[in-house]
Amino acid sequence: MSLAAALSLLFGAAFAAATLLPAQSESILVWLISTHQYPPEWLFAAATAGNVLGAWVNWWLGKYAAHFKHRKWFPVNEQSYSRAEKFFQKYGRWSLLLSWVPFIGDPITLAAGALGVRAGEFLLWVTLAKGGRYAVLWAAAEGFFS
Repeated sequence: MSLAAALSLLFGAAFAAATLLPAQSESILVWLISTHQYPPEWLFAAATAGNVLGAWVNWWLGKYAAHFKHRKWFPVNEQSYSRAEKFFQKYGRWSLLLSWVPFIGDPITLAAGALGVRAGEFLLWVTLAKGGRYAVLWAAAEGFFS
């Protein structure tokens, strides 16, 4: 597989994994690192960029969806929305450091947009969280497959 194909595959998987779509990118990153055919720093960059961009899509969806929170068809009831607001008031932007965690990370990024977390703050915390996760995987893969 060419470098461009490997990076595209990893970017796409990481992007999808960060949205509400069911996808997984960690095993692809570890597999590509284990082949020793591609620069791991490029793989890290592609995975991180794709994952952060996917989270950014969630943020925008949350930001847009919040305009409709008082409509009957809105998918989140008033009580759940209020709980999310209280969570963000209590834990603030720190909760975005959990954006990499399976099952809870995607809703956190969606809620961040809906609850008005500023774009710059969002990108900073999410990049640290998601990049940190991929850095740990990179280090583990290098140690295991070297």
